[in-house]
Amino acid sequence: MASSHLFNILVTLAIVAPCILATDFVVGDDKGWTINFDYQTWAQGKQLYVGDKLVFKYPKGVHNVYKVNGTGFQQCAAPLDSVPLTSGNDVVTLATPGRKWYICGVGQHCKAGNQKLLITVMPSSTPSPSPSYTASSPSTSIPYTSAAISVGARYGWMMVIFGLLAIAYIFQ
Repeated sequence: MASSHLFNILVTLAIVAPCILATDFVVGDDKGWTINFDYQTWAQGKQLYVGDKLVFKYPKGVHNVYKVNGTGFQQCAAPLDSVPLTSGNDVVTLATPGRKWYICGVGQHCKAGNQKLLITVMPSSTPSPSPSYTASSPSTSIPYTSAAISVGARYGWMMVIFGLLAIAYIFQ
């Protein structure tokens, strides 16, 4: 009975912890998503993992956000069939590891204003949400696909918590 109860606690923590551990990154911090800002410098040193979220904040109607490939990033060109994020508070869930590229498609904001972002997303130690597209005001969340599972140091402290809970439960 005691081991069953402990198992239930550990399973619940394993399911809930990744949601709590995901980090929201406001792109550009206080400046938000705007022109004439060095997003590559902003991204340097940041460790983004599957499950984290990018939040693009900007005045609605002034900018937008397109997810593009490397060529679209270099040429500041969004695919013709793509739909921009336009809420002014756009949330993108990083669902797969690898390089990700984002640009503003308004006027010359990308080319002349350097309004573009390149990041590298690291794998997490937990599975990501299944593919879906959810649009809601005032934010939009776009998970892209399911991610590979790998063990990383980022969640190593979870093992400490599990161990402490187990010890506390045993000596209860």
